[in-house]
Amino acid sequence: MGRDCNGWPYKRPPSQGSVNQNTRLVLSNALYFKGAWTEKFDASETKDDEFHLLDGSLVQAPFMTSGKKQFISSYDNFKVLKLPYKQGDDKRQFSMYIFLPEANDGLWNLTEKLGSDPEFLNRHLPKQKVSVGKFKIPKFKISFGFEASQTLKAMGLTLPFSAGADLTEMVDSPVGRDLYVSSIHHKSFIEVNEEGTEAAATSAAVVMMRALVRETPDFVADHPFAFLIREDMTGLFYSLVMSSTHWWPSKKTKKVKMYMPYMNYRPF
Repeated sequence: MGRDCNGWPYKRPPSQGSVNQNTRLVLSNALYFKGAWTEKFDASETKDDEFHLLDGSLVQAPFMTSGKKQFISSYDNFKVLKLPYKQGDDKRQFSMYIFLPEANDGLWNLTEKLGSDPEFLNRHLPKQKVSVGKFKIPKFKISFGFEASQTLKAMGLTLPFSAGADLTEMVDSPVGRDLYVSSIHHKSFIEVNEEGTEAAATSAAVVMMRALVRETPDFVADHPFAFLIREDMTGLFYSLVMSSTHWWPSKKTKKVKMYMPYMNYRPF
């Protein structure tokens, strides 16, 4: 059971110690998303090119490209790209949004602006397609996990983790009085390629400013960016990811580790 619960998002063995002989209950919350692009990328056009890391170094990464019009909006220090997914039977419309700072090292300033303004996203999402000059975005995979109990305790949520926790409202059994939360594990996975996106705890997003008018903007995501997956009618969910853990394995390189400070899921 421990291997199944811990390994599901990654399909790899879990870390040691999260489930043992003292475990009486595992509460699991799963989020899964798989979407195909409305307009798929041509895999034969995907080529390796340089990606600029935050420390100034360069790595090789596979980049997808397209000559079609794209949903792009341009602002003072960043651009936003919208990539729609095909609608399913429930007719909800999901899209991926990529927030790309102009400067190679501009990601942190961008995320600070996003965090200070709750209406930032809605004000900066592209509304119409435009012709594009250079257009390249990388294929990537992200897998990420962390133990969240210490963070929650630091925020003041301590009772569920103490011996005095009373979980009888959650567990309809006398033993509920003897149970407490020992740990909370969050694991996420996302994969973006020519066909679309697969995510097991969504990825996502960030950035900001005043709109500029440009006839044919370039959109070359060859440096750290942020992205989100969003249900366009209701704003169902999104996550924040500063950059990916590694790229797809390319023909020239093995997996390349990158910066990933945090990945956070939260409903609107």
